[in-house]
Amino acid sequence: MIVLKISNTSEVVAAKVGRFLERLTPDSIDRTTVEDQVIKKLIEHLSAEGLKGEVASINGLELEGQDLSVHDGLRVRKHSFF
Repeated sequence: MIVLKISNTSEVVAAKVGRFLERLTPDSIDRTTVEDQVIKKLIEHLSAEGLKGEVASINGLELEGQDLSVHDGLRVRKHSFF
């Protein structure tokens, strides 16, 4: 299993839509938007390489160095097969 943590979602959104609009959107929306685009591209590239599997965006997990923490409210936000 691979865990991917994106740590600069606000900066990515600001670069795409501008700093002013980024300030108007909550960080959770920025995170969701970037995660959805990463998942879409990840699926495209993995499928093109002939790989099959699943990918999910999960709320309630925190990756801190070597530690993976599970928080209350753990849930799958988005799940896709490829």
